Amino acid sequence: MLDRLLGPLARRFAFMATALRVQKRFSEVHGGWLASAVTLTAFLSLFPLILVVIAVIGFFSAHGTDVGGNIIRGLGLPAGDATKSVFSAIDTAQKSRRAASIIGIAGLLWSGLGVVAALEYAIDTVWQVPSRGIKDKLSGLAWLVGAGVILGASFALTAVINFLPGFLAPVAIAVGLAVDVVLWLWTLKVLGNHEVGWRPLLPGAVLGAIGFEILKAVGSIYVPRAVASSSALYGSIGVVFAVLAWLLFFGRLVVYAAVLNVVRWEEDHGTVTVEIELPNLPDQVPVAATRAGEAEPTPAVRASA
Repeated sequence: MLDRLLGPLARRFAFMATALRVQKRFSEVHGGWLASAVTLTAFLSLFPLILVVIAVIGFFSAHGTDVGGNIIRGLGLPAGDATKSVFSAIDTAQKSRRAASIIGIAGLLWSGLGVVAALEYAIDTVWQVPSRGIKDKLSGLAWLVGAGVILGASFALTAVINFLPGFLAPVAIAVGLAVDVVLWLWTLKVLGNHEVGWRPLLPGAVLGAIGFEILKAVGSIYVPRAVASSSALYGSIGVVFAVLAWLLFFGRLVVYAAVLNVVRWEEDHGTVTVEIELPNLPDQVPVAATRAGEAEPTPAVRASA
């Protein structure tokens, strides 16, 4: 379908040909299922993260800080059941802040490694390389440390940029995008079992950074509205669906970023052909296979079907 619609443009513009190859490869490696694995593990990691947030909120609110008012004003919540729920949750956080901090930090580390494992699996599957076994765990820990350093530096830069005049707002956007590119480049380099250098991974890092900024912008508008209306319309399940939808787009963004790097690498360096083993099924003589190792039907099978 896409080949028929965009084929003429792809023959004229190289970037359109690359885009078509990226979409085809995304389908061949079942990118949607890879994105679902990232989504699920990321969603499960939210629960220990919530415990850590509860502990932080509990400690701040216990020292007289108007945390509840700041949250309500930041989300733009109207007076009603939603605001009552926020103050009730903060009161609970004050009482359980110590237990939540211990359990949350331990759970966050465990679930964080689970998210890293899903990212590693998605990136390795796209590159069609095997996992590294125990080395993946060590790489995951290295990634967590590096990502923490990058995010810490971004927070410091954000604090400095806040003191700049308003007409320098584009500088803040450029700095935020640059930090995102570095974070995505670090992710695609450390979590993948491929030694291709840093530069070939830059296209996927740029795509991931731009897409992530768009997701953050959309999330900052949509999620608060979902929170504000969930109590009256859908209940708490509305917020869950909103978060899952956001994470699903994020998971697909990760896979697309990796696929773009693979396609660009093959355009520059070519491919190799290898034989694979398939089950010997009756009345089938496979002559080719997809990138996912699935046998393609022979012409006779297609004709009979």
